[in-house]
Amino acid sequence: MASGEGRRHHHDLVPLAALLKREMKSEKMEKPTVRIGQAAQSKKGEDYFLIKIDCQRVPGNSSTSFSVFAIFDGHNGNAAAVYTKENLLNHVLCALPRGLGRDEWLQALPRALVAGFVKTDKEFQSRGETSGTTATFVIVDRWTVTVASVGDSRCILDTQGGAVTTLTVDHRLEENIEERERVTASGGEVGRLSIVGGAEIGPLRCWPGGLCLSRSIGDMDVGEFIVPIPYVKQVKLSKAGGRLIIASDGIWDAVSSELAAKSCRGLPAELAAMQVVKEALRTRGLKDDTTCIVVDIIPPDNELPPTPPPKKRNKLKDFFSFKKRSRDTAGKLSKKLSAINIVEELFEEGSAMLAERLGNDENSGQSTSGLFVCAVCQLDLAPSEGISVHAGSIFSTSSKPWQGPFLCCDCRDKKDAMEGKRPSGVKVS
Repeated sequence: MASGEGRRHHHDLVPLAALLKREMKSEKMEKPTVRIGQAAQSKKGEDYFLIKIDCQRVPGNSSTSFSVFAIFDGHNGNAAAVYTKENLLNHVLCALPRGLGRDEWLQALPRALVAGFVKTDKEFQSRGETSGTTATFVIVDRWTVTVASVGDSRCILDTQGGAVTTLTVDHRLEENIEERERVTASGGEVGRLSIVGGAEIGPLRCWPGGLCLSRSIGDMDVGEFIVPIPYVKQVKLSKAGGRLIIASDGIWDAVSSELAAKSCRGLPAELAAMQVVKEALRTRGLKDDTTCIVVDIIPPDNELPPTPPPKKRNKLKDFFSFKKRSRDTAGKLSKKLSAINIVEELFEEGSAMLAERLGNDENSGQSTSGLFVCAVCQLDLAPSEGISVHAGSIFSTSSKPWQGPFLCCDCRDKKDAMEGKRPSGVKVS
């Protein structure tokens, strides 16, 4: 009897190769299909975009692939937009620790995005060029979408139920009260353009420079209180998938998020992007560069784009207006979203304070060589050279000013300038 049971258990064993094959098949089934469309009409030639679908977390391992989509809307020339398109992705990836599993990698993305944005801005400003750019940068890894943004380009998510979620925050001084208060507290002045006779016209701007935005990459002539620290949001879609619409303000000045999503429902991605641009031009004409990327995240057993929702108004629609809010409110909204299986909010942070965004980590910033690494520019630092991101910060609640992450002297100077602790452009000796 014992031998019979032994034989039965022996036959139940599965060869290792079969197990690996089964896991790979399961992984493939769980991985959504991604379809992309892009369309644009140029007025000034300052919009640039990035579509990269062949990125790999582990080089040579296709199962670790992810996609990157971005729009850069330049102003005062295209130099900042071009430079950011060519360098931002690499700076973000360099800020991610090596050897992480997928879950840990996704958790590390928000901090790496902050470091990558700040490094890109710091390097571009060192070139002495005065142009600037918005940046809306999207990473899609299976069902997880991570968005980082500065400026007023926007990314929205349209899901099967017809719910439209905004995954970015507009950094326009006209609409964003918190950003106006931050800029003035850091040494900038906010006001409208004055004309002859003392009349004020146009949107609120930051002076010096006259920029309408409170966050951007570049703009060295405006003041470093115009910061490159991005608002970051990370969500996980349900297995029903969804559609991302990423576009420059040439689109959003003409149509609302809801109208953009509604105008292209039921169309494949390429036609959808063209339709969004067409709708913007029909509404407002070609007043600005208009660029749109549509990304469909489709369940593996469904190659069709999301079907249009019923004409009857969905009573839950009001749940899905993602605005700037407190963490308590964000937590409550996340539970509602999760409960109806639309989207789960994993992370959201928009603070402009670098110490808050890089966090507290006693072990952070140490390289394999035993040296410390600047959390922003990734330069090796001797232990005596690194300055804690929390040292001397009036905004930090840390009780350990020697705690990592660490910054090099140049990055510490930039942090101080962004927080209004020294005049912009002046080096601290």
